[in-house]
Amino acid sequence: MSMNKNEANKRLIEKINQVEEDNDKNFSNTQKILLTTDGSITAILDVLYGKIDLTTLEQHTKTSTAEEALLVNSKEGSEINFREIIMHKDGKPLIYALSYVPLDRLTDEIRCDLVSADIPIGRILKNYKIESRREIHNIFIEKGNKTLEELYGTDEEFLSRDYVIIHKDEILMWIKESFPISYFTEI
Repeated sequence: MSMNKNEANKRLIEKINQVEEDNDKNFSNTQKILLTTDGSITAILDVLYGKIDLTTLEQHTKTSTAEEALLVNSKEGSEINFREIIMHKDGKPLIYALSYVPLDRLTDEIRCDLVSADIPIGRILKNYKIESRREIHNIFIEKGNKTLEELYGTDEEFLSRDYVIIHKDEILMWIKESFPISYFTEI
């Protein structure tokens, strides 16, 4: 049984508070919103910066590993879409995202948009009027990998979260989003 909206919000506030306490950090309100929203990050960034752009860094269909299958509640060996993107404004990277999408849960039209165009997932869901909900699993601070360090030109830590998008009681996709800890501190 899933928790109600108030319980979910309380749990997210507790998660943010715990990450702040564990790392001796105080996140800005904007950082907290980006880490806890159960809506589209793209929509929030569009409000903050004007319409943002998305560039696909890597995308391919692959056979899922046991770990990837677990993240999307499918069978190991099932076909998933792997996608790495960067949301940016005027060339400045804003949010990096990695996603796994079980291809057998998408219509042909959605699959086509997902794999052939630089369209944020939030916009794809909105364009096709897909009723869905997001369940945030983790909020954390991590060391950036080589990809993140090169994209952002920094070796600082990253604020990250991972979540699933659920449609018709099935996981439609698993997403991890990250941004440098110094980002979104003034707005």
